[in-house]
Amino acid sequence: MDFENILIEQKDYLAKVVINRPKKLNALNKATIEELHSAFQKLEEDASVKVILLTGSGEKAFVAGADISEFAHFSVDEGSKLAAKGQELLFNFVENLETPVIALVNGFALGGGLELAMSCHFRIASDNARMGLPETSLGVIPGYGGTQRLPLLIGKGKAMELIMTAGMINAEEAKEYGLVNYVVSQEELTSLGEKIASKIIRNSSVAIGKAIKAVNSGFKEGVNGYESEIKEFGDCFATNDFKEGTTAFLEKRKPNFPNN
Repeated sequence: MDFENILIEQKDYLAKVVINRPKKLNALNKATIEELHSAFQKLEEDASVKVILLTGSGEKAFVAGADISEFAHFSVDEGSKLAAKGQELLFNFVENLETPVIALVNGFALGGGLELAMSCHFRIASDNARMGLPETSLGVIPGYGGTQRLPLLIGKGKAMELIMTAGMINAEEAKEYGLVNYVVSQEELTSLGEKIASKIIRNSSVAIGKAIKAVNSGFKEGVNGYESEIKEFGDCFATNDFKEGTTAFLEKRKPNFPNN
């Protein structure tokens, strides 16, 4: 896969996607969003990829926001289409992937950058990371899911405060609020991501995909998460991974999942 704005590294069952626009602090523009969509789609279709790590190039920024120059003069209709297309192509797309995506927040994650990190299945931050949704300081609101995902992750009151003040929080505050799972040094960030990924890789990728669908369903309006769980649980019984996992348990050995 050849891209202009991102890099892909793949080793065994692990893929790493790096947003590579260091001069722009890895800001998201239209081309980068489209490239990320294409990359995630191809990695999702690759049965050999069981976990995806997502990060930004350099040590300053994960993604420092959207590329404002692209939409500063948009009309109402153009603004609405920008948000709708971005959510469809990238943010909702990542959230609903059945391959786990872990965000390695290695610096500034602002605006669209934080929204991208929040669309991942969970987040690890370096101790120099700073996170926020500064859109109201530009006369606009978060448009890539920020007003929806941030309250779900940290609670309505704190989310309201961060959005209204357009303020930033540091990595330790983000951990305290439940926005990130771990905070480590810049040097340890990738190794911790890989360590957690190695634990995920040992398990059934089919079951993990179904677990992601079940968990996500509980946050969707008009969907009964418990009913979704029952369906996904039942569907597991038709998989070869279930047969292998239960057989291995009864035979007191480690499973060798066929991932189907």
